[in-house]
Parts: sequence; C-alpha cells; structure tokens
Amino acid sequence: MDLSCRFSSILFVLVALSISVAVAEIRKSEIRSDDRPIIPLDEFGFTHSGRLELDASKISLFSDNNNLDNLDLSKVGFFLCTRDAWVHVIQQLEEEEITCALQSDLVKHVFTFNNLNKKAASFSTVFTENDADQYSLVFANCLQQVKVSMDVRSAMYNLEGKKGGRDYLSAGRTVLPKVYFLFSVIYFSLAATWIYVLYRKRLTVFAIHFFMLGVVVLKALNLLCEAEDKSYIKKTGNAHGWDVLFYIFNFLKGITLFTLIVLIGTGWSFLKPYLQDKEKKVLMIVIPLQVVANFAQVVIDETGPYGQDWVTWKQIFLLVDVVCCCAVLFPIVWSIKNLREAAKTDGKAAVNLVKLTLFRQYYIVVICYIYFTRVVVYALETITSYKYMWTSVVASELATLAFYLFTGYKFRPEVHNPYFVVDDEEEEAAAEALKLEDEFEL
Repeated sequence: MDLSCRFSSILFVLVALSISVAVAEIRKSEIRSDDRPIIPLDEFGFTHSGRLELDASKISLFSDNNNLDNLDLSKVGFFLCTRDAWVHVIQQLEEEEITCALQSDLVKHVFTFNNLNKKAASFSTVFTENDADQYSLVFANCLQQVKVSMDVRSAMYNLEGKKGGRDYLSAGRTVLPKVYFLFSVIYFSLAATWIYVLYRKRLTVFAIHFFMLGVVVLKALNLLCEAEDKSYIKKTGNAHGWDVLFYIFNFLKGITLFTLIVLIGTGWSFLKPYLQDKEKKVLMIVIPLQVVANFAQVVIDETGPYGQDWVTWKQIFLLVDVVCCCAVLFPIVWSIKNLREAAKTDGKAAVNLVKLTLFRQYYIVVICYIYFTRVVVYALETITSYKYMWTSVVASELATLAFYLFTGYKFRPEVHNPYFVVDDEEEEAAAEALKLEDEFEL
C-alpha cells in the first residue's frame, strides 16, 4: 500500500471512529467496486458476553489489469478494533512495522478471505467477544488495485440475564428507551401545564403562545417515537417503522423550534404583528437548511460509515446546523438594536429598557443552549467511557428542557404584563441608566 492510500485510509477511519454511529441495530451494507483499503462498517459497545454475527454474500474481487492470480487473501478480511488499539495500529503502519492492519496483533480477526472455500462467494460466522469495550467492525483490503463487491449483514449484541436474551443496543446506550420515554412524559406534562396557563390567561394570549404549545407537543411526540424506536432495536435489532415516525417528528420539531426562536427574536406577535423583509429572509434561509439537515441525518443514520459519502454527509449536517444556529441569532440582535434606539426617541425609556433586558437575556440563553448542545455534549460524549454514553443524551435533553422552560416563563401570557406597565419614577431611572450606559460605551 502506497503512502497516500495509507494516509487517506487512516484519516477516513479516524474521522469515522471519532463520530459515534446513531444506531447499532442489525445493519446491511452494500459494497460495490470499492478499492478503499479501510472501510469502517459499524461501532458497538460489548459487555463480557458480546456476540457478532457476520454474513457476507455475492463476494467478488476484481482488478483493472485482470491479474488476480496468487493473491494473498489473508490481507483481505474483517476485524474488530478499539479506538485505543487503532491509534497504535496507525503508529505501526507509519513506522512500517506492518504493511496491513490485519497483520497487527492489536486487532481481532473476525474473518479473512483466505478462509473462504474455493470458488465460494459467501460466508457466515459468529464471533464471541468477552473483553468488554467499544469496538469498531472494519473491513480491510490491503491488496493494491483490487476492488471488492459484496453484501454484508452484521448483527452485534450482548447477552443479558440468566436466559441470555439479546440486547442489540450498545452497552452504555441500553437505558436510552427509558430515558427518552421519561423525557417524553415530562414534555407531555409540560404541554398540559401550558394549555392550562393559556386557558387561565386567555385574554392576554398571543399567537406566539399557541406556536410554543405546538413546539412542545412535537418535542414530546419526537421523544416518544425515539423511545419506541430504541426499544424495538434493543429487543429485535430493527426499528419496525418507528424510525420513520421519529424522522418525521424530528423534522417538524427542528423546523418549528428554529422558527420559534426567530419569531421570538423578532418580537412577532408579542411586540408586533408583522415580520420585516429581512426577518422573512432569515426564515427563508433557516427552513430550507433544516430540510437539508434532516435529509442529511437520515442518510447518515441509514447508510452508516461504510458509505463512501458518509463523512461528506456528516460534514454537511454539521455545517448546516451551525449556519442555522448562527442565523437565528440575527433577529434577536436586531431587536436589541431597535429597542435601544427606541428608548432614546419615544420617551418610554423604562418600557424599552425592560424589553431590552429581556431580549438580552434571551440572546445569552440561546447562545448558551446552542453552545452546550452542539459543543459541550459532543465533548462529553468524546471523553465519557462507552459504558456511560447515555449521560450525554441526558445532558442534552436537560439543557433543552431548561431552554424550553426559560422561554415559556419569560414569554408567558400575563394580565398585568410587567414589560409594558411602568410608572414615572421607573421611566426616569431607566432613562438615566440608558444615558450612563451610552457614556460608558463611548
């Protein structure tokens, strides 16, 4: 294997292994005319009673020069490798101690093609893994200019209990069905509470409050479908259609949440009954990007890291998500700027100062929410032991719940709205505060 191919394969696997796979059920992979030396297929956390069922069919090897005689098929096959072990394998390859990952004693061979029966185009094997750890199933092809085609079916699971029942969820994620169901109950309760608040304060309810209710209900349904999705995967290895419902509600939840942040940031319904052209343009950017992000998420989940474009789709998803997160901040910044200017001209300094304080708080909270759910949670998932991968999900859901509660509390309907009812003394104090603030900035 030449240096450029080796480097590209190492880079690809590092990226693939650094990004956790969303699902770990029974996976079917179709590899067609692929000459990559390294193809990551799946990732799974084994306990001390782990199993891997691996089936491959329609196996064919071919080369452009049609020279397939005397091939060393021991350099083609499947192996399991931990992340720590893979770092050492890379070092061995760089120092030319070995020329193929399958030659390293740090990987666990599952099946190599030299064990294929003559003219056989398929095999089936069961591999027992008793060393608890997070493993990646990888296919290696160290034969230069040789392309591989085959259909691969992999099923990784842990045996649990005295009866040895199969658990197809990775160790560290096996409690996720309960976690998602618990949070769905919390959000349904939150929706019921919000309905009660809207009924009690119906004389001061704005359209934005009903939109908030819709966002909470979609979030609850999304979590319920995800709980059922993970529950069926845990028991059978397949989602049985719950993944479709999850994708639908996840799509609707994502669009409505970003739209809500934009609408609140513009003050729509709460401060004004219309949207300016620039605010409409933000929505016209955010909504299509959310469509792209959700499509990318489906491709990432359903194809897995074996796909040649998997890393590209992952990068697209991350890029689009970051752009959406940045775009929703602009309306809040515009509202803050408009309120500052209005406080100096319309003679209602205290009213606008209260609104200004509110939108500044919301701006900070939105930034904290985005930073925590996109950066901190990813870092937590990276540094946490595979046994406790569920903690990153809990942290993300708690942050999201806190964000929903803050938004609902700050923008709740009130009969005597404190943002509008201000006396003369507060007006004078607010005007003086704004004056001192301007002098400080200068």
